[in-house]
Amino acid sequence: MTTTYSALPITPRALKDLRTTDDAGRPTVPFTTAEGGSPLRCCLRHAGPGERIALVSYAPLRRWASERDVDPGAYDEQGPVFIHAEECSGPDAGALPFTNSHRTVRRYSAEGRILGGRLVVGDPAAFEEAVTEAFDDPAVALVHVRAVEYGCFYYEVRRD
Repeated sequence: MTTTYSALPITPRALKDLRTTDDAGRPTVPFTTAEGGSPLRCCLRHAGPGERIALVSYAPLRRWASERDVDPGAYDEQGPVFIHAEECSGPDAGALPFTNSHRTVRRYSAEGRILGGRLVVGDPAAFEEAVTEAFDDPAVALVHVRAVEYGCFYYEVRRD
């Protein structure tokens, strides 16, 4: 049996909160990006020149765990992510985004504990393989994709 999965952007509910106050409790400060290129976690694409965006602190595992009434313990972390300053149309369906650079594929249990991870070096096929391998383990409830350079959260992947 083949496992299917999807990349998930930040949820609309979380985005609504983050567009006012981020997960560190700071007010959101939108700006217009002159050059573009920032990876947007609301629509899983790079910002274009002239778009209104914001850099906010986001705690993805904390939000996921609170929906399930589990405590991620020491694995609760927050970090910087870019989002559109206003509502957007969300991501297009299709391939996993942001796979052409060094990424980590971090696995989590249903209790919010890290079960392992894998470094993927700039190869979309190897990236797909790493995510598939993660979900071959029935104990894996979700996967976080993160940048190697800064450790930033890119998106969550869940089984379909």
